[in-house]
Amino acid sequence: MASTIVNVPSNVGAVKGLDCQSFVGLRPLTNVRSLNCVRTSIKASPPRRFAVRASEQRDAPARKLGMSDAECEAAVVAGNVPDAPPVPPKAAAPAGTPVVPSLPLNRRPRRNRKSPALRASFQETTLSPANFVYPLFIHEGEEDTPIGAMPGCYRLGWRHGLVEEVSKARDVGVNSIVLFPKIPDGLKTPTGDEAYNDNGLVPRTIQLLKDKFPDLVIYTDVALDPYSSDGHDGIVREDGVIMNDETVHQLCKQAVSQARAGADVVSPSDMMDGRVGAIRAALDAEGFHDVSIMSYTAKYASSFYGPFREALDSNPRFGDKKTYQMNPANFREALVEAHEDESEGADILLVGETWSSILRYYKVTRDNSSLPVAAYQAGGVLKMIDEEKVMMESLMCLRRAGADIILTYFALQAAKCLCGEKR
Repeated sequence: MASTIVNVPSNVGAVKGLDCQSFVGLRPLTNVRSLNCVRTSIKASPPRRFAVRASEQRDAPARKLGMSDAECEAAVVAGNVPDAPPVPPKAAAPAGTPVVPSLPLNRRPRRNRKSPALRASFQETTLSPANFVYPLFIHEGEEDTPIGAMPGCYRLGWRHGLVEEVSKARDVGVNSIVLFPKIPDGLKTPTGDEAYNDNGLVPRTIQLLKDKFPDLVIYTDVALDPYSSDGHDGIVREDGVIMNDETVHQLCKQAVSQARAGADVVSPSDMMDGRVGAIRAALDAEGFHDVSIMSYTAKYASSFYGPFREALDSNPRFGDKKTYQMNPANFREALVEAHEDESEGADILLVGETWSSILRYYKVTRDNSSLPVAAYQAGGVLKMIDEEKVMMESLMCLRRAGADIILTYFALQAAKCLCGEKR
């Protein structure tokens, strides 16, 4: 900010050793006989001082006077204080605004929200690309195939498109992914044996990604539905009953196969009873003590999964999943499931839906468990509202409710927003 120097009346005491010829901007006080750049005291004549006024060029730097710190302080002590720019006038209210007395409020919370800087200072919840886990669908093909029910999402070729997408995500700070495979129909069986094939699609993909990106965090899905000819998460008995313990046996072999390929976190999403404890024991028995378990602890039999199942071509061939996935109307039951999973050795608790009432679950889980909490954010194309703002608000709501990490199809897009890039 540039400055000009003018004379204004003031009371000034003695100033010793002030060499007026040496400092640009200090005009000699003409009515003082004895100042002539020698050590004297100002006794007679009306004293003066200099004032600093802001110029019209507000961004220009203030002109320095060439004074030392001691000389500046001596001038201020003597009352030779430069003026600051004037305080801006109070903004006028529009015509017709009623004149009312101020409310007798001791506390006005809006004070902490009055500017962007203050709002940022007191923000309680933050959102970072490090909070995102990017769900990626893979298939055996070389080309990326659009998923009709999920606009903007693709089944990625595991050797080409997937590697490119992971590279893009890492460029904006997203270094965690979760893999969901589309398995060829010819490999599907009633018992889902392809799930633990060490040379299957998921193990091969893990090995490829770990070779190219050694520090990439890879989550995997542990469930039989992509591998089952029946489309269910478990083995189906001839009377339609989903067999629990026999399914858990298969899931343990699947988790070990994924860990052997290099998975960092295995994520059972089947909702069979006792599967977390059994998988933990199976992993430890094979020496995979450092492989984590993220449990889908409260997975509801929800219509939200329709597009997801189309992406994997894993819709049930008959019936529904209500005998093993939870009733969407139940809340206390979700807490029971969370307690069981934690006691069996889960490292992360995941909730799969994003309707507003489930935010209560995140908060209660956060208050009653020391484990990290994960959320799965459903995605979609939002044409009638500001997609970017709604996307970021939804993610922030999940964080505010207690989610440490969020599995979101918007991971790449949201990370670009957080990095300041244009979509």
